[in-house]
Amino acid sequence: VTADEGILHASGSGVPPVTKDYCIIYNSNWISLPKSLDNATSRTLENLTSTVLCSSSEVPSGLMKDKAVVVMRGNCTSLEKARIAQSLGAKMLLIASKPRLSPLSDNKTDFEDVTLPVALIRYNDIVDMQLMLGNEVNVTLYSPPLPEFDCSMVVIFLIAVFTVALGGYWSGVAELENLKAIASPGERETRRKKEENVTFTPVTVILFVVICCVMLVLLYFFYKWLVYVIISVFCLASAMSLYNCLAALIGEIPFGQCRIACCNKNIEVRLIFLAVFCIAAAVVWAVFRNEDRWAWILQDILGVAFCLNFIKTLKMPNFKSCVILLGLLLLYDVFFVFITPFITKNGASIMVEVAAGPFGNSEKLPVVIRVPRLEYSASTLCDMPFSLLGFGDIIVPGLLVAYCRRFDVQTSSSSVYYISCTIAYAIGMVLTFIVLALMKMGQPALLYLVPCTLVTSSLVAWRRKEMKKFWKGSSYQVGWMP
Repeated sequence: VTADEGILHASGSGVPPVTKDYCIIYNSNWISLPKSLDNATSRTLENLTSTVLCSSSEVPSGLMKDKAVVVMRGNCTSLEKARIAQSLGAKMLLIASKPRLSPLSDNKTDFEDVTLPVALIRYNDIVDMQLMLGNEVNVTLYSPPLPEFDCSMVVIFLIAVFTVALGGYWSGVAELENLKAIASPGERETRRKKEENVTFTPVTVILFVVICCVMLVLLYFFYKWLVYVIISVFCLASAMSLYNCLAALIGEIPFGQCRIACCNKNIEVRLIFLAVFCIAAAVVWAVFRNEDRWAWILQDILGVAFCLNFIKTLKMPNFKSCVILLGLLLLYDVFFVFITPFITKNGASIMVEVAAGPFGNSEKLPVVIRVPRLEYSASTLCDMPFSLLGFGDIIVPGLLVAYCRRFDVQTSSSSVYYISCTIAYAIGMVLTFIVLALMKMGQPALLYLVPCTLVTSSLVAWRRKEMKKFWKGSSYQVGWMP
């Protein structure tokens, strides 16, 4: 028995009438809903949420005739409620549910005489309907087909490729500065003191993946507490990242370099204002993070800055470490998306549950790029009004792109590794979106990004006969490993 998502279109009695759409769950095996609002029939809504309608004696005679009726869920099956409502003259039955919406899966063969539309709706939406539209409300049910492709995916694609390309390029610029510092003995020690990079070795890569696994499992079981820890860490890390990104740009501007003395140091005034601005941006997002109309823009800006700073700061010493990291995280992604549904009690994947907020938690993890869906559908109301891409799907392949860029700088190879790996990342993203459109379900993007980037980088190194050097890293980089 299948369940489908649909839309309840509600309109008030004012002039002009105020309208609003709500999510419903219905069973397409019981009844089919119109595909468009123009072909749907409107009914006056009778609010009977004070009853569960398990007996016809619960409702006065004639109250339901030719109306859409909403009653509470519980005490008897949905089809038993529907048979009673139909016998009392109702033309549509809505069942209000306080828990999460779940499929309507009663045995229809015992209720062949039931023909009126039956749908499940959130109780909070009924309350909101009364507050927004008043007591006199007309409702219409319909279920538009899912769009084959949502244009928000294009925006996600551009953000992801831009971030990976810029992060890799920035890492290459830092590498070039390191090489110049080596040529000048007087600057070498100064450069080492300023260097903020962290180098991943194979051992730290494995430890990092283990920590990711443990953290995801802890989030699954203790989400309602740990989500606030993640939000706090994101605010701090994104503010620092935004500062580092903007400070790098401001450092190229030869104006406004006045300084003040503080704690035996000379600090540029413009950097103080920049720090205040970055902290304020993170605080504003934290306060208004659940405001869907515009908070996603600020989250995406902070998220892009976080990814850029992470890609630039975290250095992979060689291709060997890249293969270990990307390979293990690919297995991690596939396991927690595709394998865990066979383990969990409710049959849902741990990764999807944590991303959506387990048990209907209103707080979401700020570890994704969010773009509002541009094609309107029932899924926009019921499931996710945003297209999402996790930070890991940017950072993990981005670390390989950054390594390719640094290797180009070290070997003077005219950016061939960097460009080819960036193009491979873009192709992997396109493959992800194609499979997403075909399968109509969330995909672990690393399943497509990792093979594309690793295979392309390997082919370039093999074609240029540099695989041994590419695998072990340049002598310069190995010499600077801690």
